[in-house]
Amino acid sequence: RCPAGSSTTSVAGMEELLSRSVPPLPPYETKEKAPPPAELRSAEFVRFYRALEAGPPRAELLTRLARDFGVDHGRVAEFSAKVLQAREQQRELGALLQAEDRLRYYLSPQYRGLFQHLGRLEGGLRFLVELRGDLVEGLATKAVDGPHVKEMSGVLKNMLSEWFSTGFLNLERVTWQSPCEVLQKVSDSEAVHPVRNWLDMKRRVGAYRRCYFFSHCAIPGEPLIVLHVALTSDISSSIQAIVKEVPPLETEDTGKITTAIFYSISLTQQGLQGVELGTYLIKRVVKELQKELPQITTFSTLSPIPGFTKWLVGLLSSQTKELEGNELFTESEWQEISEITGDSTTETLKKLLNNNEWVRSEKLVQVLHSPFMRLCAWYLYGEKHRGYALNPVANFHLQNGSVVWRINWMADTSPRGITASCGMMVNYRYFLEDTASNSAAYLGTKEIKASEQVLSLVSQFQQNSKL
Repeated sequence: RCPAGSSTTSVAGMEELLSRSVPPLPPYETKEKAPPPAELRSAEFVRFYRALEAGPPRAELLTRLARDFGVDHGRVAEFSAKVLQAREQQRELGALLQAEDRLRYYLSPQYRGLFQHLGRLEGGLRFLVELRGDLVEGLATKAVDGPHVKEMSGVLKNMLSEWFSTGFLNLERVTWQSPCEVLQKVSDSEAVHPVRNWLDMKRRVGAYRRCYFFSHCAIPGEPLIVLHVALTSDISSSIQAIVKEVPPLETEDTGKITTAIFYSISLTQQGLQGVELGTYLIKRVVKELQKELPQITTFSTLSPIPGFTKWLVGLLSSQTKELEGNELFTESEWQEISEITGDSTTETLKKLLNNNEWVRSEKLVQVLHSPFMRLCAWYLYGEKHRGYALNPVANFHLQNGSVVWRINWMADTSPRGITASCGMMVNYRYFLEDTASNSAAYLGTKEIKASEQVLSLVSQFQQNSKL
């Protein structure tokens, strides 16, 4: 570990380490001939970083690396001017392209060289994923901040996207016979529906279930992203049927299987956030299932709706007290709700939503069914962020070319499901022949494909709620 003496010692040590390990950007003319820095220096950086305590000491090193070893802004300005000059003077194309190439070269931050050398070390790729994980977490908690650090996180994400492209990824299936460490990692990483015990885990990799993950050729056997699938005879409308009710472990009757339900996808490495892995994993698993069980004709998800309750409580808070809540509910709905809660303002309803108490009242669950379904349809279909679906799960599946197929009431009655989405879940359906055109329409014109059930709920929302 680093000496726990005065912080100036470690700052001086940091500066010395960084100036030794981050290779200087060689002059453009000698860029091909520049000697690579000694492997030892990159390894020294890894040792130094890992010896630092997580938290402020690492944040300090990352901040210095981002701030002091980024782009040489003077050079960028100089070569930008030369590009403009070449254009204005209408010099031949070769001169303009060379000026652009020089500019591109000097736009590369110095720390990129360090990351490239680390990526070549044995175990270096795993280290870079850890380092990016620290950056992602640090930016989320504001432990590291500022445009330099955001930029460095983005540069590293783009490098990891190249290193983790599909050609380097292996699809592996998890079964009860898989190594114990793999089963443990898959269990620990389950972010959507936590695994309760080993029996639960055994069920999730047993009959009528499939579990797959991507590993990388440089990090073999290590799950990077995990997808759980249920093999059923119809599109599931409740997660309890998939992960809670455990029937005896039976042998599969393939004649009963016509549908594949993707019910959980979890990234195991925070450092790979933003790296496109989920889309490729779903596509590869579809191919795998078609090969194994050609009779499967229906591919659908059963997905959570994170953020719905929070959005709804926000809406209720913004409703003015005098309007009594009629902005979201019809008059008769609001009258019934007020009678049950004993409050003609939205305050009690908000409290009941925040502490999950509303599900204890059968009457309230009944009355809220209709308005919550149409509010949820609007949340998924109508609420936007930069023109795309506000809900991150919806945005992910719509980018992949799915259709918002069906909203399911009381589909996840776990405390987590009630807290996040008032117990509702949604099926995104993948019609394989349409996914490419749906994806292009969504990404190009921001058009959301949805079923009649969802569009009908959206139009009920537009008639009955005044937003």
